[in-house]
Amino acid sequence: MAADRPLNVVMFLVDDLGWTDLGCFGSSFYETPNVDRLSASGMRFTDAYAACPVCSPTRASIMTGKYPNRVGITDYINPAGNNQPEKWNRKTKLLPAPYQDRLALNETTLAEVFHDSGYATFFAGKWHLGPAGFWPEDQGFDINRGGIDRGGPYGGKRYFSPYDNPRLTDGPDGEHLPDRLARETVKFIEDNQDRPFLAYLSFYSVHTPLISRPDLEKKYEEKRSQLKTDSPIWGEEGARKVRLVQEHAVYAGMVEGMDLAVGTVLDALDRLKLADDTIVFFMSDNGGLSTSEGHPTSNLPLRAGKGWLYEGGIREPMIVRWPGVTKPGSVCRSAVVSTDFFPTMLEAAGLPLRKDLHVDGISFVDLLHGKERVRPPMYWHYPHYGNQGGAPGGAIRKGDWKLIQWYEGDRLELFNLAKDPSEQQNVAEENPEVAMMLKKDLGQWLVETGAVMPSPNPGKGSSR
Repeated sequence: MAADRPLNVVMFLVDDLGWTDLGCFGSSFYETPNVDRLSASGMRFTDAYAACPVCSPTRASIMTGKYPNRVGITDYINPAGNNQPEKWNRKTKLLPAPYQDRLALNETTLAEVFHDSGYATFFAGKWHLGPAGFWPEDQGFDINRGGIDRGGPYGGKRYFSPYDNPRLTDGPDGEHLPDRLARETVKFIEDNQDRPFLAYLSFYSVHTPLISRPDLEKKYEEKRSQLKTDSPIWGEEGARKVRLVQEHAVYAGMVEGMDLAVGTVLDALDRLKLADDTIVFFMSDNGGLSTSEGHPTSNLPLRAGKGWLYEGGIREPMIVRWPGVTKPGSVCRSAVVSTDFFPTMLEAAGLPLRKDLHVDGISFVDLLHGKERVRPPMYWHYPHYGNQGGAPGGAIRKGDWKLIQWYEGDRLELFNLAKDPSEQQNVAEENPEVAMMLKKDLGQWLVETGAVMPSPNPGKGSSR
């Protein structure tokens, strides 16, 4: 790294990518050579968490460094408000808590801090943090390519041009969205190679609709035909079936399409001789989709997936490469959470963290240097019924202990993640003192952060 050059920052955020959806995280079906080489040249985190099991809250946590309930965004933002309590029509025991449907403009975002420090700032892809007037260009990004209120590529030809996206001009008919977003990111880097930059590539991939490039889909159909089983293998998670084997050809093609886009950006950093001056982050916003909407992936050995407070819903594949700091091919087993990106990026770039921001995140620059630490507890508050079968609840992880408090009936589940990462053995009855201690800690945090709770449903039933 040039001694007189500020550090550039590149962030890859993938949508709905599961913990084992990468070759470097154990997948033998999906092929991800570009992300794998990023891992081989950087540090892989085994215990990295999203701040929520669904997208918008985690995205807000990255932008602000705060837990989602502090900014009021605790569920995915539905522009029509159909998941708000006043429009709730499901026969559930509780009404979901109300939530804010936009990231308030008075929140100081990561992009605003970098912009005010002289960085060129760029956003591409999925935003999903509010309507027009609350888009990336209103929150500190100089350039916005594709970031609007939608949670997926729902216009035009979805993952192919024409996109029907007011912040992304249409390309040639059939142009692939991940590739286009990557090329837009490369153009920004090329245009700003002589000044420090923050480039945030937030994929729409691999969110539904499940649509792959036809050639990649064909590739994985042929690969699937070589497996010992010719049909999906299912388990049960509550009332939902859960996929137990990764063999969905369309989804695999979507994962590889994302990987190719990552490679396009990494290659550009190499070509422009910027790789040594750039810290690269890679993360997913929530667990892989395994219990709903096509059930496209399996998160085994983790339990459940997107929309659940079990590990499959919140533990994410994460990689950081900081040349000269992270040891190539290293592995970090210390716990981190998505709120931590904010202070980490600032510290890495040598920018001060203003005390008036009151972020919840804790910088993990020390971990990038290879040091070890014991992290303070991490918390979750999801007062909603996920589309994927999950129910309202809160959670805390302290050391190897993880407690889930389900708000329906105040039911507790306690797991020792060191012994039981698959969360199959609820040991709350055998460890009542631990369970009560963690419940008290979680309760205090909920009060401190102003968490809004679900309420009894006057038209309650049993269907989720």
